[in-house]
Amino acid sequence: MLVKRLLKKLRRKTNKYVKQGTALLKKGRPCLVEGGSERNMNRYKPSREEAYNLLREYNSDESLIKHALAVEAVMLHFADILNVEDKEKWGIIGLVHDLDYEKYPDEHCKKVREILTERNWPEDYIRAIQSHGWKICTDVEPVETMEKVLYTIDELTGLINATALMRPSKSILDMEVKSIKKKWKQKSFAAGVNREIIQEGARLLGMELDKVMEETLKGMQKVAEEIGLKGNIE
Repeated sequence: MLVKRLLKKLRRKTNKYVKQGTALLKKGRPCLVEGGSERNMNRYKPSREEAYNLLREYNSDESLIKHALAVEAVMLHFADILNVEDKEKWGIIGLVHDLDYEKYPDEHCKKVREILTERNWPEDYIRAIQSHGWKICTDVEPVETMEKVLYTIDELTGLINATALMRPSKSILDMEVKSIKKKWKQKSFAAGVNREIIQEGARLLGMELDKVMEETLKGMQKVAEEIGLKGNIE
């Protein structure tokens, strides 16, 4: 009799969880039901396509789209040279790092948590994105290597972009690190680029600034045409 009662109770619980899961699936959301967690049962991972569509949903400024693509490319490049297993994750985080900037500039790196939480994005993705605003608009400190790379190269891509546009070729394909360093020293050039953040990031990574510049440039060169920096190089 005791066994029968336990089996009956177990069937009731199972039916309850199935109903909860079915309801969530009808809404197009990952299953997260009582007695378990999405992270432990079936961790949801956003795809690159989903991330890009979301970026387009919240951003219409093509300069912001190109910046996002540049950061994505650099994150993928660093993931490659660091032998990271989940390279796509690094790229996706780079792609949507400024997701909330165009529509919510006063809530940058804060509104993004609300947006991505509603879409069931993993916490480590959200935290990484927020951490790139450390000491600027958030108190989320970069701790993981992925976070440190994003924090470091975000501003640097802007400096490299501006440097390329000043060149006769209007391209990054024929650019060398010495060109970046020359403009780095001119504080009035691309004055909006926070050089202290880049230096702090390099320190966090334990990398020489020149090396960070070199690898960031290489990453951007891989998508020169997509980010509008192929110039007149054939």
